[in-house]
Amino acid sequence: MLLTMVQTAYIVAAVLFILALAGLSKHESAKVGNMAGMIGMVIALGATIAESLTCRAPAEGEIAHCEYAMARPMTALLLFAAVLIGAAIGVWRARTVEMTGMPQLIAILHSFVGIAAVLVGFNSFLAADTHNAAHLVEVALGVLIGAYTFTGSVVAFGKLSGRMKSKPMTLPARNLLNLLVFLVSVGFMVWFVVAPSVVPLIVIAVIGFALGWHMVASIGGGDMPVVVSMLNSYSGWAAAAAGFMLNNNLLIVTGALVGASGAILSYIMCKGMNRSFISVILGGFGEGAGPAIEARDYGEHREIMADGAAELLKTAKRVIITPGYGMAVAKAQGPVAQLTQKLRDEGVDVRFGIHPVAGRLPGHMNVLLAEARVPYDIVLEMDEINEDFDDTDVVLVIGANDTVNPAALEEPNSPIAGMPVLEVWHSDNVIVFKRSMAAGYAGVQNPLFFKENTQMLFGDAKDRVEDIIKAL
Repeated sequence: MLLTMVQTAYIVAAVLFILALAGLSKHESAKVGNMAGMIGMVIALGATIAESLTCRAPAEGEIAHCEYAMARPMTALLLFAAVLIGAAIGVWRARTVEMTGMPQLIAILHSFVGIAAVLVGFNSFLAADTHNAAHLVEVALGVLIGAYTFTGSVVAFGKLSGRMKSKPMTLPARNLLNLLVFLVSVGFMVWFVVAPSVVPLIVIAVIGFALGWHMVASIGGGDMPVVVSMLNSYSGWAAAAAGFMLNNNLLIVTGALVGASGAILSYIMCKGMNRSFISVILGGFGEGAGPAIEARDYGEHREIMADGAAELLKTAKRVIITPGYGMAVAKAQGPVAQLTQKLRDEGVDVRFGIHPVAGRLPGHMNVLLAEARVPYDIVLEMDEINEDFDDTDVVLVIGANDTVNPAALEEPNSPIAGMPVLEVWHSDNVIVFKRSMAAGYAGVQNPLFFKENTQMLFGDAKDRVEDIIKAL
């Protein structure tokens, strides 16, 4: 009876996870989707704990739960303690993390899934009395994917948090090296299946750790949003592999949902970046279009003060705001929303242009603007708004750099060459909010800053926007 209820709970949780993904596809339903996912996870945890404390016949190669009947009270205590500790840490981090810290937090959470898959793989192999080929393949793949996800996510965390240089690590013949290492891992998988032993499994784990580190370290900082999305997919497949090893159908379904959705999102972002989806998987994404360009003299930039920016906005009929990571750092989304409302009250057509990789996380800017209660209908994607810059009076570039860099289209040797960008320079006036003239996260100078119709507004973005509101 209890096992039937557990399986029913698994089905309900799986449906809630699907509804969560569907809800997260739109701003208007995102909160409902989030809630569906939370409820589904609570149900999944409860059902899994109940199943783990239930005496049942073991699957082939699995330990009989009934052997631990005398230890069930202690098992239950340990399980509930683990859940409470994990929940407490999760609530604490969710309440204290800044929006600028979300990308690296998500990256490090992916690493937890990866290392969990590795530990489950070793435990599944060492605890079983007998082994069949299918189970051994599951263990080997789970350990390899989990190890790759773990170190790849750690490197992504390091780059996003500034603990590692964002510049890609380029070893000689690195693509060939990656291929050879992968083939070696396949060889050890064959050894592990033919002659089960912990030795090849350890080697597979070490290879996975090395591959994850090298492939993500080889990707430049400007491309990290796509990497985070891809690691999300890998963490899903690692979870699915763990589900196979644990014979847990819900974990298989959940992992497959996360893996597939992450892969689809990565593909969409690759299209937005004009990059090859296959090259992301193979770790060649950070190689860029060619050698780094030499430093160039683009001329002198022009500066503007807040009152001058206000004067331009007073006479504008159409305004587009293109936010970037700098807006998140300055926590300027609130004042930006106030400025937007003030201009709209005066009859100005104000819209937002969002690049697919603005910020350092997919949807980063959308979340910030939604938090500030900017109307969803005026927040447009790059493809929807790029043709409108020709008919725009003023563009406010708030904390964006690489996503508005004309070098991507004009300089074939640029590291960001070929990447579609917001073509803000076609508007009548461009005001760039920036702390300094330093290069962006990709380490590339931006010719936009030196164009005749561009003026730089230096300082903290939040302070400068508030100054403009006062001047208006």
